[in-house]
Amino acid sequence: MYYLEHGKLYYEQAEKSPLAIQPILLFYGLVHLIKACILTVEPDYPETTSVLAHGVSTRKRKKQQYSFTDDEVKFQKNGLFSLMAEKMFHMKQLEGEKATMGNLLELIPELSGIYSELRGKQIFEVVTAAESGFSLPKSIIDQFHMTENRFKEFFQAKSSIPVSFVEDPNHIRFEANLSEASEPLPLKYNLEEQHYVFPIKKGDLFLFPELLLHYLVLYNLGMIARYETEWWSELIKMMPNEDYPLIQSFLKSTLKKVPYLIYQHLINK
Repeated sequence: MYYLEHGKLYYEQAEKSPLAIQPILLFYGLVHLIKACILTVEPDYPETTSVLAHGVSTRKRKKQQYSFTDDEVKFQKNGLFSLMAEKMFHMKQLEGEKATMGNLLELIPELSGIYSELRGKQIFEVVTAAESGFSLPKSIIDQFHMTENRFKEFFQAKSSIPVSFVEDPNHIRFEANLSEASEPLPLKYNLEEQHYVFPIKKGDLFLFPELLLHYLVLYNLGMIARYETEWWSELIKMMPNEDYPLIQSFLKSTLKKVPYLIYQHLINK
């Protein structure tokens, strides 16, 4: 309860704070909320000092032509990130893997609008509630370069909850109890638009729970806000490229989305 209260304080202060320091407050707020979740399954946490590290690292930044979306984080063997992945989402062996900020941001549903505006790029298909379950447009199979049957097999194989399909000549129609899981992967919930979506980029992070995505982006942004003061200040004051609207949109989204995801995780335990 104390970790939840402390995390709540960070988020309340972040909402009132200028963008310049928001990433720091949001990252440490998230850390406290994650620790609260871990304690529900690991009451002796922290058992060793090795789990106290953040669990990810960033490369040394290049001063010339630096792009936030191209920047990377690398997953470490020990620390909060790997512990969270294991204890909360039963994921192991992430050590040594990397992720770019662009690939992470493209899997956050609330950023679909800004990606569409900036790049004319569609990153999700909307899941429509139908009479018998839900439906996706058949055009999604072209995005995945699959036949309809192959896509259905793929969806069922990747889904974290049981999915069954209903014959429909015009849509990919399916039935599933989406409330069974805090995040019925690969589906994600767009909190701003109040509907589920299906990511149309099938990459290494396709089945990453969204809390892990937010942790990685906030970790990197927090490091930048603390240690890359010149670049960070110029970004905020000059808004020189698309990094600024993407970061601003992400911070606005994560302020609401992370507490929602934490709440969903705790009530679906």
